[in-house]
Amino acid sequence: MRRDIPPLDEVRRITQKKRDAWWTVLLVDPVATPLVRLTAMRTRITPNQITWGAFVLGLGSAVLFWLGDWRWLIAGAVVYHLSFILDCMDGKVARLTGQGSVFGAWLDFVFDRIRVMVCGVALMAGQYERTGDELYIWLALAVVGLDTLRYINSLEIFKIRHSMRKQIKERVKEARRAENEAELAFMEDLLRDNPEADIEQDLQKARSAQGIAEAAPRPAPQVVDLHQEFRSRFPLYLRMRSFLLSHRIRTHLISGIEFQMGVFMIGPLIDQVLWATIVSGALLLAFELAIIYKLLLSTRDFTRTIDSFAERGRRAAAA
Repeated sequence: MRRDIPPLDEVRRITQKKRDAWWTVLLVDPVATPLVRLTAMRTRITPNQITWGAFVLGLGSAVLFWLGDWRWLIAGAVVYHLSFILDCMDGKVARLTGQGSVFGAWLDFVFDRIRVMVCGVALMAGQYERTGDELYIWLALAVVGLDTLRYINSLEIFKIRHSMRKQIKERVKEARRAENEAELAFMEDLLRDNPEADIEQDLQKARSAQGIAEAAPRPAPQVVDLHQEFRSRFPLYLRMRSFLLSHRIRTHLISGIEFQMGVFMIGPLIDQVLWATIVSGALLLAFELAIIYKLLLSTRDFTRTIDSFAERGRRAAAA
């Protein structure tokens, strides 16, 4: 039994993400976090072993889904949720014990995608055998395709945002070398650290800090907001975002996690696989399109920011 594992409140602080899917925050973390502490204290189980356990349980739920009858659907839904709890535990154990690895992250991601694919095909195959409705064949393809689309889109958007931030930081470094400019901060990072803060208040504080930068020993950071146009068009988003983040819930309310739970838990539990899958898929697509639209507006803010640096350079050269 390990004696260096901290109390439960400290385990929560170490292992739980600052923001996560609402399904995870409300229905998984209250169970997973105490289990993580017990696992770390009383066993020598590694995060990769937990990942394998989650994968095996996921395959077990696929077998139950394939049997088709509503009783097996309920059993499959329960086993799938247990698999998801284990899937959340591996990363938490890694953060708590310092056993995380790059290979473990890869293994977790690949097993997640395989689990969704196998469970999706098995669930729809079972319903096809049960009803003879060919629509379930198309739904199997839709489940696999939407899950793949979600994670490809997430990866590409992350890469684009990272590229925009990197280019802005490079411009700021050039400006600092030329004009001894202040350091850089991004508005989304400020709000993540302080989700209850209002956008305009943060901007006003940043401007005020910049106004007294010459008298301060260290310049105040320059704040770059790459979501300014989106927030100006949807002011209610600020209130919703602040409320959700104060409860650790991210604003992407229907993500890959909620999609999986709609298809593999809610649908089987109420014996409405077809409609639960259609509704979950439609909601996932709606939120993905909203994120793409937000990215489009963010690229406009990025272009304006880059242009402002170019204009500042021209003014400095003229002076």
